Amino acid sequence: MSNAIKPETIQVIEQRHSVKSYEKGYQIPQEDIDTIMQAANDAPSAWNLQHWKFLVIDDQAKKQELLPIAYNQSQVADSSFVVAILGDLEANKNAGTIYDGAVEAGAMTQEIRDSLVGQINGAYQSAEVARDSANINSSFAAMNLMLAAKALGYDTCAMGGFDKNKFVEHFNVPARYIPTILISVGKAAKPAYASGRFDLSEAIIKNSF
Repeated sequence: MSNAIKPETIQVIEQRHSVKSYEKGYQIPQEDIDTIMQAANDAPSAWNLQHWKFLVIDDQAKKQELLPIAYNQSQVADSSFVVAILGDLEANKNAGTIYDGAVEAGAMTQEIRDSLVGQINGAYQSAEVARDSANINSSFAAMNLMLAAKALGYDTCAMGGFDKNKFVEHFNVPARYIPTILISVGKAAKPAYASGRFDLSEAIIKNSF
């Protein structure tokens, strides 16, 4: 299938690659930033709990403070902004508000609402469930963010390599949230290196190993 007939979304996915070299000082219009962040916020999540907060770091001095915490990865300082994707360890606390709105809208009954909230709070008695859910669901938002940026002509780099404890301390992150990924966003100074992928036949196992 040629790019001419591939759906635009598929083309964006194929064109997205990690970029570590950005045009220094490039200012992304606020309208585009809002569009990118809204796409991140529109990500799916288990029980619709929306297990994320986005710490947007666009002040140059703050990016410089982040630089050593991110092991001096130059894209942190050179990009237009960096987004820290934070996973919510207490996302179950969102359930009441979310489902109250669904009841008011007529999308579910009060009985179903109460049952769901009970199930969610029961599941969150497990610290492992809370942490796994925070990491998994906030990652959906991260991917949405990167694809939206690419669709608007910008580039990104997801970074898992940073000192999370120092990040939490330096940026006063509440205990409720855990940093999962840093994402630099900006205008590429040079084309990204298109990393290879295993052939699809090597990645797919049908029905069972």
